[in-house]
Amino acid sequence: MTLDAPRADGRALAALALGALLIGFAPIFVRLSDVGPIAAAFWRCALAWPLIALATTRETRSPAAPREHGWLLAAGLFFAADLAAWHIAIGMTTVANATLLANLAPLFVAPAAWLMWRERVDRTFLFGLLLALAGTAILMGEGLGVHRERMAGDALSVLAAAFYAGYLLVVSHLRRHGHSAMRLLSWSSATVGVVLLPAAWLAGETILPQSLQGWCVLAGLALLSHIGGQGLITYSMATLPASFSAVGLLIQPLAAAVLAWVLLHERFGAQQAVAGAVILAGILLCRLASVAPGPRREAAAT
Repeated sequence: MTLDAPRADGRALAALALGALLIGFAPIFVRLSDVGPIAAAFWRCALAWPLIALATTRETRSPAAPREHGWLLAAGLFFAADLAAWHIAIGMTTVANATLLANLAPLFVAPAAWLMWRERVDRTFLFGLLLALAGTAILMGEGLGVHRERMAGDALSVLAAAFYAGYLLVVSHLRRHGHSAMRLLSWSSATVGVVLLPAAWLAGETILPQSLQGWCVLAGLALLSHIGGQGLITYSMATLPASFSAVGLLIQPLAAAVLAWVLLHERFGAQQAVAGAVILAGILLCRLASVAPGPRREAAAT
């Protein structure tokens, strides 16, 4: 079913916001899990894939053409590289540095979208982007810092942001060419599972959960963060410009901070509240700014 533009855009905005909120649970689940960080990324996709694959069997649209398999595979490889790089970086630098630097994806997406699709942004958008990133830095607060022994972890976090930018760009391209959110999620989940299981084994990580609680944590990661969060984000990119989608996802670190405060009793004071307001103001500015999507492609279906 094809939606009219305003209605589709409204649904996409709601999906992006809710998806970012659900993704905010991911660091909580990873912290509570009793497996290694790469193994947690593997289970996130492996446990979700059967349900996603079942959903794709109910679709009536034709299978992906062979020439499109490369794009679908690329989405999964970018996503696998993002998850692996970020999870490894968490153990090599501060959580604050890893969170901030891994959320620099908008800085890669905006110029790449212009080069690839002539997706133009104005000064208001750029100011909103910088404002949202500044809010993220404030949110991380005193945990941020530059230390020689953490530079490798910081570099990996930036690399994770670049990989996630690649994932967002590929997903935006495929969604705007009519591929369903479930098909994209199915391909990327299967690819992540195939790539990260041997990676976790080679890294010497604990792969199997040690308790029922451990399995429940991974199930929550798969259902809430992956199927719910990543699924809604993928759905939203059929009508939202890639540049704005990348900025909108800066809700993730704010959501993670709030959830850590509620569930783990971590600090959330005046500084974090101000940072949240700055992030939301930056996202709002980006939304109000002019983003020209370039040549219009075929309408995407839900």
